[in-house]
Amino acid sequence: MIPHSKPSVTDDDAERVARVVRSGRLAQGPEVAAFERELAARLGVQDAVAVASGTVALELALGALGIGAGDEVLIPTYVCDALHHAVRRAGATPVLVDADPATHSLSAKDALARRTRRTRAVIVPHAFGLAADLEPFQALEVPVIEDCAQALGAELEGGRPAGSGGTLAVGSFYATKMIAAGEGGAVAGVAALVARVREARDYDERETLAPRTNAKLTDMAAALARGQLARLDTFVARRRALAARYRALLAGAPARLPAEHGPRHVYHRFVLGLDRDPAAVAEALAARGVAARRPVFRPAHRALGLGGYPEADRLWAESLSIPCYPALTDDEAEHVARALRTVLT
Repeated sequence: MIPHSKPSVTDDDAERVARVVRSGRLAQGPEVAAFERELAARLGVQDAVAVASGTVALELALGALGIGAGDEVLIPTYVCDALHHAVRRAGATPVLVDADPATHSLSAKDALARRTRRTRAVIVPHAFGLAADLEPFQALEVPVIEDCAQALGAELEGGRPAGSGGTLAVGSFYATKMIAAGEGGAVAGVAALVARVREARDYDERETLAPRTNAKLTDMAAALARGQLARLDTFVARRRALAARYRALLAGAPARLPAEHGPRHVYHRFVLGLDRDPAAVAEALAARGVAARRPVFRPAHRALGLGGYPEADRLWAESLSIPCYPALTDDEAEHVARALRTVLT
């Protein structure tokens, strides 16, 4: 079975982690500090702070902006559940926004329509590796949080790194992300706001009992993340090469391929549009040794029994993600394409 996702882990990655283990310093320490400096430099921002997960990063970013009870945060409905959970845990109310048919992120037009006097922020994911245009969301006149969990290495309009255009940016280093540390996340941006996150990620030895949490990253995970970050350009180049290969192999197939976006897209996911049930296609591919899946488990509004999100419903009904990651070989990519052609025709 060719897996849908697979991290690219080398002997050097393993040795980096082994050195930390042998040192006896396993918790947050010099590896975390070095990773934070390197990540901030890569994103072109003032500072970055590493935390335990991408979901925690979202929650702490909202806290750094002073968002809590009585506030609303605009988030896409066509996205993983982490955004909804983070907003709720921050004490605020998530307001779901329909999808943009071109970027698969949230629709700026629908976000404007759902903005109220209680709206305090908007979270804009760069969905599946495609950097969204932030300008329409900045026009909402609330802080923009870039969700870069799937888009490290992508470029915004004008050539700036994804993660450098919003008030804050968050990242995830889960095993399937652009760089994999098993778990982990980060908040990046203006130094003063990042300092609030750094203060909030640890509870120990504080003068007051103001509510805090334990959201630190370990030095073991940071060591692995540093090795991955050093190879990010190589990872991105391989993903783009695989996307080009798929375009050639699937030319003329009854499927809508992702549009080409140059440096804006890093292809964390290669998402197809189909005119048949993606679940049935995924089942047929599995019988041929290929794991594929819907890129979003289900839109959040469906879990809440809500309607009024036609683009998100359409994308969910027609989208399928096929394997696309640096560890995928050319032979495996050709097998994926042959299997998909067979199933679709």
